[in-house]
Amino acid sequence: MNVRRRLIPAAAVTAVTALGLGTLTACSGDTAQAANTGKFDVVASFYPMAFLAERIGGDHVHVTSLTSPGQEPHDLELSPKQIGGLQDSDAVLYLKNLQPSVDDAVAQSPVKTKIDAASLTTLEDHGNEVGGHAAAHDTHTNGESKGKDPHIWLDPVRYAQVAEGVGKAFEQADPKHAADYRKNTAALVRQLNGLDKQFRDGLAHTRTKVFVTTHAAFGYLAERYGLTEEAINGLDPESEPSAARVKDLEAMAKADGVSTVFYETLVSDKTAKTIANDAALKTDVLDPIEGITAKSRGKDYFSVQEANLKALRQALGAK
Repeated sequence: MNVRRRLIPAAAVTAVTALGLGTLTACSGDTAQAANTGKFDVVASFYPMAFLAERIGGDHVHVTSLTSPGQEPHDLELSPKQIGGLQDSDAVLYLKNLQPSVDDAVAQSPVKTKIDAASLTTLEDHGNEVGGHAAAHDTHTNGESKGKDPHIWLDPVRYAQVAEGVGKAFEQADPKHAADYRKNTAALVRQLNGLDKQFRDGLAHTRTKVFVTTHAAFGYLAERYGLTEEAINGLDPESEPSAARVKDLEAMAKADGVSTVFYETLVSDKTAKTIANDAALKTDVLDPIEGITAKSRGKDYFSVQEANLKALRQALGAK
């Protein structure tokens, strides 16, 4: 792929604001209720995994999410109650190297069916391109992630590959409902293929191919559709950018015809608005879909992705 993915020069600050564990809210109940429900009990690490489990499992599964809505998933720390629920489940669906505390709990868990979404598709090494964000994952995982970008769910094609793998794992672990899992998986993959076509058609002809984000989460999406993600990365969401950083952004925005600085729903928009004001740019939301909250522009993965497409088309000057 000949698509660039650049990082606006910045100091290596990688702090992320955790929103705190709070009261665990799950897709179908809390982790204390994860086991012995009479269904195939699946513990999912965070929203994109829980969404797959619910869509593929249908009525046959009981899905519990370890990450509550509105919680920034990267810094999740599990409670003893959550770890106990994980150990009592029939299956765990997670994305290795995204949430170190989940990786540790899964490694120590006796759960027979452990489904690592990262093993079901291809991951790329964006460590040298996205700097602080990938490095942050490396720091949390003692270098085990080797710079691999975990945000595979934002690419509908890779997400469909993961869905197919999850469906097969469910079939093997719960064979009496295998036919339904195959049917549900096929329906989900068809819908993801349709979303892929929407993005391909919607972004085929644009005034510019460059977009600016505060979170380097959209590399796979950018590569899939011939775009360039400019990431203002490695910056504390609550801090203000330096004059040099804004100057770099202004030069890039002018050269590449950038009109908008995107921020996300689970962290502060302060950085994006500060930079946008100084550089005379607009701001808008581009959601990495790490969780669904009242602030999300949609109630599930598909509706939020469609909102992302609309925002990108407007920012890029789609024709």
